[in-house]
Amino acid sequence: MTTLRSLLHHDTPQPGFPHIESISPPAAMPGGQIDVRGTLLDPHSSHVPTAAVGDTPTPVTLSRPTRATVSIPEGTISGDLVLHRNSRASNPIEVRIAVPMAENLHPVANPAVDADGNVYATLSGSRGQATPVSIFKIQRDFQVTPFARDIMNATGLAFGPDGFLYASSRAEGTIYRISETGAITTYAEGLGIATGIAFDPEGNLYVGDRSGTIFKIGPGTDGKSGEIFVFATLEPSIAAYHLAFNGAGTLFVTGPTTSSNQAIHAISRDGDTTVFYQGLGRAQGLAFDVDDNLYVAASLHGQRGIIRITPEREASVAVSGNNLVGLAFLEDGNAALATRDALYHVALDIEGRRLV
Repeated sequence: MTTLRSLLHHDTPQPGFPHIESISPPAAMPGGQIDVRGTLLDPHSSHVPTAAVGDTPTPVTLSRPTRATVSIPEGTISGDLVLHRNSRASNPIEVRIAVPMAENLHPVANPAVDADGNVYATLSGSRGQATPVSIFKIQRDFQVTPFARDIMNATGLAFGPDGFLYASSRAEGTIYRISETGAITTYAEGLGIATGIAFDPEGNLYVGDRSGTIFKIGPGTDGKSGEIFVFATLEPSIAAYHLAFNGAGTLFVTGPTTSSNQAIHAISRDGDTTVFYQGLGRAQGLAFDVDDNLYVAASLHGQRGIIRITPEREASVAVSGNNLVGLAFLEDGNAALATRDALYHVALDIEGRRLV
């Protein structure tokens, strides 16, 4: 049966009209690219098709009969992607576009999210650089306020079972414990080049020393750590280790190297290390959804963004974008994406796994 929508938007292929069958990935950052599959997507009379997401023109950088590639410019918001060829419009297909939520930052790992949905990110600075604010708090309305100061090169962030924010300093090899008012105390020291951190369900804190060690820190008392010991050893990283637990309590670790065939390591509760997936470029921050799909800031087959890896180790690009260093899932299926100098907000319809 022909409907008004099919007449207006050609949900089924119409003779002479371009038709979009699918897009990949379903979401993008400004500067990212969307691969479009369908029919009649090639140039007509030497004129390359044009495209738009909502009211924003999106350049077409590749045009073939069954495939086109569009680039997402700054200022684009989520909406319907439509391709125009020979003055004829294709059917619309929804594209999710990330929008800025905080700028002038310097995240080097995942942001952290508290129980109220506030997001925390670092102004980390170069090695040994003192920044005026170490950690910023971004409220749900995107209002940005200073949260913590005087942490040299704040790097990894994670909330503990006690509700305090924990932060690593790669310059000092120290883990700091930060109250909801921003008061800072020292939690653990002597952890090398401390980068990524993550808590397991029992309240143990794991710390990646990028020179090659994963430390395990037992729960302490009176704001101080318990026993500290070496949990596992890996190849040194040129940047930072990034840590996350799946639902079974296995610790997953990335550590960027110079290799373009990089691995994600899985470490059992006993400290046994295996390779979970190999074939990424500069893999960094990672997070799990409730179905134990892994999402990691990396490149796959030359395309940079957030890569989704299923428990069966099937990889695909979930979000296209450059300069990504990490992510954190928010409520209502949204996510915060961290680049080298900003945070972005995007609706992905993905429920993230609770971290503690």
